[in-house]
Amino acid sequence: MKTERKQPKRGPGRPPSWAGSGERVLRGLGVAPGIAIGAAYLARGTELRVPQYQVPARHTKTEFGRYETAIRQAMRQLDKLRAKAEDFHGASAEELGFLLEAHGQMLRSGRLREGVQRRIFEQRDNAEHAVSAEIEAIAAAFGSVEDDYLAARADEVRQVGHRILRNLTERTFSSFAELPAGSVILAEEVTPADTALMDPTRVGGFASVLGGAEGHTAIMARSLGIPAVLGVADLLAQAAQGQPVIVDGDQGLVVLSPTKRRLESYRKRLTRQQAENQSLGRLRDLPAETRDGCRMTLQANLELPSEVGPALAAGAEGVGLLRTEFLFMNRDDLPDEDEQTEVLTRVVEGMDGRPVTVRTLDVGGEKLATALGPHLGASANPALGLRAIRLSLRVPELLEAQLAASLRAGVAGPVRILLPMVSSVEEVRAVRAVLQRVEARLRRRGVPIASPTPPLGAMIEIPGAALAADALIREVDFFAIGTNDLIMYTLAIDRGDERVAYLYDPVHPAVLRLIHFAADAALRAGKPVSVCGEMAGDPRYAGLFVGWGIRELSMRAPAIPQVKRRLRAMDCRAASRFVSSVMLESDRAAVTRLLDSFEQSEARRR
Repeated sequence: MKTERKQPKRGPGRPPSWAGSGERVLRGLGVAPGIAIGAAYLARGTELRVPQYQVPARHTKTEFGRYETAIRQAMRQLDKLRAKAEDFHGASAEELGFLLEAHGQMLRSGRLREGVQRRIFEQRDNAEHAVSAEIEAIAAAFGSVEDDYLAARADEVRQVGHRILRNLTERTFSSFAELPAGSVILAEEVTPADTALMDPTRVGGFASVLGGAEGHTAIMARSLGIPAVLGVADLLAQAAQGQPVIVDGDQGLVVLSPTKRRLESYRKRLTRQQAENQSLGRLRDLPAETRDGCRMTLQANLELPSEVGPALAAGAEGVGLLRTEFLFMNRDDLPDEDEQTEVLTRVVEGMDGRPVTVRTLDVGGEKLATALGPHLGASANPALGLRAIRLSLRVPELLEAQLAASLRAGVAGPVRILLPMVSSVEEVRAVRAVLQRVEARLRRRGVPIASPTPPLGAMIEIPGAALAADALIREVDFFAIGTNDLIMYTLAIDRGDERVAYLYDPVHPAVLRLIHFAADAALRAGKPVSVCGEMAGDPRYAGLFVGWGIRELSMRAPAIPQVKRRLRAMDCRAASRFVSSVMLESDRAAVTRLLDSFEQSEARRR
């Protein structure tokens, strides 16, 4: 764990270390939008040194006792953090609660305890080295998967390990609690717990060398509205304490010692941004309706229950996609029906009568969940292997618990059930049979459940499913088109691989035809169809969906106001004519020109 150093005092008249150093622009990953301008507060740290030595056999029991004492101390520290979190409100408090619970589960992990015990008693490692080695082994299992969200869990495992090691080595932890107002934190690493306890009225923004968009630090920064840039190489080597700094969370930039011209430019941007946010905020309670009366429904994609508050604040009319994988991560056991019911019920209640679409477990292959290890084998191509609905049907107890929890949560409000990675009508029929069996069991036990039975839908994210949409729609109650995987599978590329990421093309004619085919099949059958991938949250593509007759879009909550503004300025009939032209084209360049032309023509109408 990194520790902070106090800013050294300067003698009278001595210039600061950054004086005359000139402007430097560093690039990183913008994970929380916004602009922060202020004085740099450097959290320089030193590595936590882990001693390594052999423990005499007669002392191994005492050494393991040191480990257990460190664990108990760590649990007490988490309890103190929970108490502090009670002073926070809304999404921040809830997010920190889930994070601390995950850390508590890791501390109680049977694998961690058994691994440390084996290393101490069999290899006679000292406690510090045993913990360090075992934590690294667990983290490596997460870090090796080809999934950004799950790979980020490796950082959380290491954070838990660092907490144990700090207790063993008696190293204290320094926080950012007493910073001057408007400070911009520059650090090697900022942990999620640090972020959750930042005061947004004092911390203007932060940047760090380590971290990524899928980690809890990024989630917390977005939740608190603190601009953040992570993954900034060589940040601390170039920065100085007290130095003027700009953190641009929109473009992923950190500007050290900005020029007067750049500073003035950013101040103007900040003013415009504040006015823009106020303007978008006024759209919250207005309908997402085109100028000529085409009513759209804009919903939110949720990764965690803590995102309910921000989704409602953005004007979400429901949850179009609730990913349930968070229930299975960072734990050695599977969540039972009661636990899943409790969590889903909180989400449904939080949405206050707005519909919630619960997607069943989409994990397997490249998406690692420790508790599912016995059910998952090695796969030559994880993206095409045992995952999502295929795994759920292979392990019926997983599916039955999720379906039962969804039925029970449906008592608190409207719920829909969504099946990921569907490829055939047989899969849908098999799930429908399980749903009927679970429903009958719950009724026999007198357990309150949703009535009528929640709608059952299929995600269209495989080209084969899109091409068979006319058959699939007869077996389900609705479609949700997942554009992220649909694009990946259609074009045979991994957008996480920088060597081929340029081929990831939402407006490739093949992709557009598959979306149109699936949407048209649902509309002809008189059943709802939504889009829930990244395309749904891009205002540039709103005209395509309106023109195709799609009336439900689900996206990350911050995108809702921008998409709503675009829709309210659009003409539905013009969008239909635009789409007719698009579907006649056979190359991306022509489609892009049509998109630009439609945007310009609509702007002239406004």
